[in-house]
Amino acid sequence: MLISYKFKNFCSFCNEAEFDLLAPGNKVKNRYPDNYIETEAGYDVLKTAVVIGENAGGKTNFINSISFLKSLFENNKSKHSYRALININNLPSACPAQCDTKQEFNIHMIGGSGAIYHYDLQIDEFSIVQEKLTYRCTKSGQEKLIVSAKRNEMKREEGKGSIAVSFGLDTENCDKEVKRIIEQASFAKGDIGLFVSKLAILGDVHALEFVDWVNNKLIVESKNYNYYLYKNIQNEEDDLRIIKDSRFLEILRMVDYSICGVEIDDEKPFRKSKIIRKMKSGEDFARELNMDSGGVGEFFAWAVQLFRVVYEDKIIFADEMDRVINPVLAERMVAFINGKKHKGQFIFSTHNVLHLDLKNYMKEQIYFVTKNKEDLNSELYSLADFPEIRYETTKIYEFYMKGILGGTAFE
Repeated sequence: MLISYKFKNFCSFCNEAEFDLLAPGNKVKNRYPDNYIETEAGYDVLKTAVVIGENAGGKTNFINSISFLKSLFENNKSKHSYRALININNLPSACPAQCDTKQEFNIHMIGGSGAIYHYDLQIDEFSIVQEKLTYRCTKSGQEKLIVSAKRNEMKREEGKGSIAVSFGLDTENCDKEVKRIIEQASFAKGDIGLFVSKLAILGDVHALEFVDWVNNKLIVESKNYNYYLYKNIQNEEDDLRIIKDSRFLEILRMVDYSICGVEIDDEKPFRKSKIIRKMKSGEDFARELNMDSGGVGEFFAWAVQLFRVVYEDKIIFADEMDRVINPVLAERMVAFINGKKHKGQFIFSTHNVLHLDLKNYMKEQIYFVTKNKEDLNSELYSLADFPEIRYETTKIYEFYMKGILGGTAFE
């Protein structure tokens, strides 16, 4: 489960942005018993969160920052930042040495074993600058170091395009043999993968758990086009497994309660599968998914991810999930996730201001993204940052539309 995520110097975000999924420690959370998960580690973690803001404000950049961090764990090749993903205000020159190209990413999460992990990564256009992973057994427990790597120096090899980098390493809680092998990577030429990934390959238990969480539990869906068409093209075998599960129908019926079954087409499940409905007369009729409404097709695709949250404890980040889903259905989706006992989380960006509702959300579950008109930098902040907004207030939508809460376009 994700506790918090911070990042800095990514696309339109210049200063550090913090996204927190901790339930408030006061009596407010007692009004929303289904909205959070009580963990054995001592944290109360929110199940859902919504990010609202204007077009081009930075919502997608926030989601993409998670996607980029996740991509760094995919292989053991060289890890560095890319100029196109660095805040433009930090790039006064074409020369990397004259720019602030260092990006920072920080994740605080709870693994399946209950261990609490804290991961910090800093990279620039050359290589890793600093990387650190620690863990604790409980919220109040002592933090223990797994790996700490800090870049000491870089040397460009004469006549070659590669750079030799040396690191100061600390792996005090690792197995002796693992420490011996990983220390050989303290000086490297060319490709320099993440040190935590190397530890996982070598079998370190904690590194394995953290890397597995990033690779398999954390899912980021940031698509700038129809999600149904994307899933239709993608056609993953794991999706087929889910839509064949009997529990999938329970989720699908939220879009239309006349649906009573699905005939799955193994070759083209998101196109040729048949949606079976029961008419008032009691008769059934079936229609292929590609012949059904666009909304049904879109929800069919997103229902797969809702399944992963509720039944597989996945953490899903979704960009504009409800762009073609009506507000009532969007609320049903959130209510469904909150109403089930699980350890998954669903975070989504949206333009739907009807989510500005303190009857369904705590203030800590509503985030805004807004862009500063002076320097065009984005900011991310929670409704909880506005103490003047009280739960009895019914004018949150009005405050937002007037620009009082930010997140609206400026002239």
